[in-house]
Amino acid sequence: MSVQNRSLAVPRSRRRRAVGARVAAAGAAGALLAACSGAGGSASSGGDTINVLMVNNPQMVELQKLTAAHFTKDTGIEVNFTVLPENDVRDKISQDFSNQAGQYDVATISNFEVPIYAKNNWLHSLDDYVAKDTAFDQKDVLAPLTKSLTAADGKLYAEPFYGESSFLMYRKDVFAEKGLTMPERPTWQQVADLAAKADGAKPGMKGICLRGLPGWGEVMAPLTTVVNTMGGTWFTKDWKPQLTSPEFKKATSFYVNLVREHGEAGAPQAGYAECLNNLTQSKTAMWYDATAAAGSLEAKDSPVKGKIGYVQAPVDRTESSGWLYTWAWGIQKASKNSDNAWKFISWASSQKYEELVGEQIGWANVPAGKRASTYQNPAYKKEAAAFSDVTLKAIESARPEAPGVQERPAPGIQFVGIPEFTDLGTKVSQEISAAIAGRQSVDEALEKSQAFAEKVAEEYR
Repeated sequence: MSVQNRSLAVPRSRRRRAVGARVAAAGAAGALLAACSGAGGSASSGGDTINVLMVNNPQMVELQKLTAAHFTKDTGIEVNFTVLPENDVRDKISQDFSNQAGQYDVATISNFEVPIYAKNNWLHSLDDYVAKDTAFDQKDVLAPLTKSLTAADGKLYAEPFYGESSFLMYRKDVFAEKGLTMPERPTWQQVADLAAKADGAKPGMKGICLRGLPGWGEVMAPLTTVVNTMGGTWFTKDWKPQLTSPEFKKATSFYVNLVREHGEAGAPQAGYAECLNNLTQSKTAMWYDATAAAGSLEAKDSPVKGKIGYVQAPVDRTESSGWLYTWAWGIQKASKNSDNAWKFISWASSQKYEELVGEQIGWANVPAGKRASTYQNPAYKKEAAAFSDVTLKAIESARPEAPGVQERPAPGIQFVGIPEFTDLGTKVSQEISAAIAGRQSVDEALEKSQAFAEKVAEEYR
């Protein structure tokens, strides 16, 4: 990953000294919130017991319920789970891993954290385990995910539990009633035109839902993909901030105006969950967001099951623009139970586990987006026929190292792969959300955001 090499391997000396401290400090903020949550969080693991710290997403909760009756029964290895909301779990993971306390053997981390944690020697390399565990079949894992979980030193540091990209979802029945046609590969301008025509198609229905909620992983995720495809970037390859560039302004103005003119009610407070609800409840005709949403839209009890169409993420100047994200399993370097930890990961990320979920819970609930075999499974293809092929294509088309039209100093599509982005992205998101709310102009929001980015860039130039 050559771009990743540049961003994480060649910083200034004072940045090298500060990286671990910054990430560790971020973890300390959530320590008190996390301390009393989950089973097994207060004791170090040992013997045939491992401690797993993970996000409380539905797929992980299902995993927790299935573990004792299957993994533990087969291996004799007991698993103590600590399950926390996303913001809390990120804080607790960064605290435990940065201190190398060894309290948790395994944690859910993403392709954002992997290169940073690996650089700081907080993760156990998985290459030897993968080489010996032929049943795991690493080649079956989708190449973009394997690459995103491989650090600058060429070693693999995590295995995906599920993966996702982003795409455009729309109401096929509403489009048919209005005589609208969705292109297979829409441009953002086409999407804006369709949103205007679909606006009001049903009582109370808006043309599109786009995240407006502050957060580096909320409004900044879809917006940054729009910035990329419209020719913008957060930083040039030599770390010059570009948030006031014509391209960044064009993309941000486009996004803000589209939401304000044809977007959902309460947009400044709308994130993933709110947009999912809006599309499910016929409050919006379109939604651009994570491919993982399709499972909920096509669930047996969904009021819009069978009514949604799925196409690739809208573009402007690039061939593709969908993001790439995965919740993955990483082993703490200080773990004294890495062998058992790998056995758990090998099971949780396996094809066998997906089949277990499909048979016992339902194929729509499978933690997909990570294995090629999933998309060849007849049972899964039948249940996920509306979105499986589009999802796979979106993941395979993702380009984390080159998501735009110019070179980048750090990898990432919907984020910039540096430790400081969690704070920077959050600050910028607050300004963008304020512009969506009409409290300031886009130009004012980006002038403030440029100043935030300048402070970060100073650490790298």
